[in-house]
Amino acid sequence: MYAVEVRDHIMIAHSLKGETFGPAQALHGATFVVDVAFFREELDADDIVVDIGRATETLKAALAPINYANLDEALPGKRTTTEFLAKHIFDAMAEAARTGALGPNAAGLTKIRVTLNESHVARAWYEGALGHG
Repeated sequence: MYAVEVRDHIMIAHSLKGETFGPAQALHGATFVVDVAFFREELDADDIVVDIGRATETLKAALAPINYANLDEALPGKRTTTEFLAKHIFDAMAEAARTGALGPNAAGLTKIRVTLNESHVARAWYEGALGHG
């Protein structure tokens, strides 16, 4: 299995409703380092997994609506845990792969993993298969 991974970051504000979250129930800020890994079984005709430049631009575009945002307002009614955000970003990247935003090389991708690094000691990710169709 081959993989290429690109990275960016977001700065957000949010509150996490529910007793489980203790002091994080109050509005607070977070900075996440976001890694997106693209996987495929074989390299394409150009001997790449995906165009790294397009992958970087696509990730930046996917993050733009939530970067520097209060997620309580940007995603109302959602509990924006790290795990939720990983899936939210995955959905945007998977849609980009399906619609051609990642270029023709993306047609051979089999899965994507989105990892949100919450700190140097904690991270969460969402990984899923890609259905092209």
